[in-house]
Amino acid sequence: MKKVLIANRGEIAVRIARACADASLVSVAVYSDPDADALHVRRSDEAYALNGAASSETYLDIDKILGVAARSGADAVHPGYGFLAENADFAQAVMDAGLTWIGPSPDSIRALGNKVTAREIAVRANAPLVPGTDGPVASGAEVRAFAEEFGLPVAIKAAFGGGGRGIKIVRNFEEIDDAFDSAVREAIVAFGRGECYVERFLDKPRHVEAQVLADTHGNVVVVGTRDCSLQRRHQKLVEEAPAPFLSDEQRASIHSSAKAICREAGYHGAGTVEYLVAPDGLISFLEVNTRLQVEHPITEETTGVDLVAEQFRIASGDALSITQDPAPTGHSFEFRLNAEDPARGFLPGPGRITGFEAPTGSGIRVDSGVRTGSVIPPHYDSLMAKLIVTGATRAQALRRAKVALDEMVIAGVPSVLPFHRAVVRNADFANNERYGVYTTWIESEFADELASSPEIAAAEPGSARETLTIEVDGKAMNIGLPASLVDSIRHGGTGAALDAAAENMETAADESTLAAPMNGNLVKWVAEDGAAVAEGDTVAVLEAMKMESNITAHRAGTFGRGTQEPGTAIARGEALGSIA
Repeated sequence: MKKVLIANRGEIAVRIARACADASLVSVAVYSDPDADALHVRRSDEAYALNGAASSETYLDIDKILGVAARSGADAVHPGYGFLAENADFAQAVMDAGLTWIGPSPDSIRALGNKVTAREIAVRANAPLVPGTDGPVASGAEVRAFAEEFGLPVAIKAAFGGGGRGIKIVRNFEEIDDAFDSAVREAIVAFGRGECYVERFLDKPRHVEAQVLADTHGNVVVVGTRDCSLQRRHQKLVEEAPAPFLSDEQRASIHSSAKAICREAGYHGAGTVEYLVAPDGLISFLEVNTRLQVEHPITEETTGVDLVAEQFRIASGDALSITQDPAPTGHSFEFRLNAEDPARGFLPGPGRITGFEAPTGSGIRVDSGVRTGSVIPPHYDSLMAKLIVTGATRAQALRRAKVALDEMVIAGVPSVLPFHRAVVRNADFANNERYGVYTTWIESEFADELASSPEIAAAEPGSARETLTIEVDGKAMNIGLPASLVDSIRHGGTGAALDAAAENMETAADESTLAAPMNGNLVKWVAEDGAAVAEGDTVAVLEAMKMESNITAHRAGTFGRGTQEPGTAIARGEALGSIA
């Protein structure tokens, strides 16, 4: 293994490129049109265009990625997380092309990546489980039948998903059909497959996971535990390692069952076995993520184990560098830095970063996919970077985190920094004697008043690119440039085209206009044209950054629907209708 193609983008692609450099491996990046100037392109040794913007025509296009592998001479592929990382067909295609797949076998991905068959494996491994369906459900009616037998609440989950997408919690029978349809749509957008299953949902559980490494020589170790309970929309925001406030018995159960599940599945590679821990101490297996996790740095910081380097070792056929579960040293937090406004319900806000300044000091690590000047496209998820803070104890790590978060600067786009600064000072989270947060704590109990972001930025016109033909020493060559620069050149450098575009984006809206709060795609209309709505009623659903967001009425009155059809791209500030 000498040359690794990184089939991903953003901060994880940067992380893998740096690991390649450490291992004296050549790194190859791929990029979509909006990512042409992204940091992962600059940090890799080589970079190749995928020609397109949407995930489906770039980072999810297996043929394009394998084509780049052939052109570049890469002999291995690392998928990162998300996109094709848990796609067994992609893993098989990589291997069929004669390349080294840096991940688990296709059979393991199929067995554990499908949450239904993963439950069957967990049963054989005697792992603790709550009731769930034996296979995917085909309709809201099947969800209703399960709920009638086992009770509410229930969770509808994408069978091939991860990262919190394609999950809907249902507490009332009236919500089942809409929740099922929404879960299927989100699963198709994020993972290309819409199958969903159902299981009993535990109220106010913690989310605890075990980081597993397994090689092809029979070694299986749990590198450590993490608590990932602080979530919004079932997507993690803050993680810590090791998972605090677990009894010795709980920790032993998690370690032993995680290893048993991986052995039962014949697993090799890096993976994460996730559990829910109920307030009464009950542990229930949740799922297995057959890939590297976003939160892997906190395990690295508290164990000294480089998880990407171990992935390289496993893929090369070598044994793990460790054969026993390492004891953690110190405590570490990871704060995901998403381009979202927490004061507006974590509303995504793509745009250009005008300032990015990371903190420094003892115990500080920043894994970033952006820098000042980077553009956050609306096509992908909202994660920009991760702030990892480590201390000798949980209390020291929290003190360092407060300082680091206060020093962190992100300008030009909204960020979740205001939430992080508040949560590290919140008694439920910062208490070092007990753990007061759970997976829906943000929606249920977090009540801090956060100032709204002054800059929910629209996706900039300058984020689009255009290809021009230029002549160099008599030879024609193609060059990709920001469309805004091309427009400026065509207009004599005056920027007149940009001024005109900016004027066209401004909407002279009166108080009755319902304006889109974000860029995205219209998924569906909820309110009928001419319907009477109350303030706060959902009238439409938009999808952006792989998440669906409800658009609610800003006032009571009669709703006049806009002319946009489902599937239409919507710009922030665009009129979706009016409420008179």
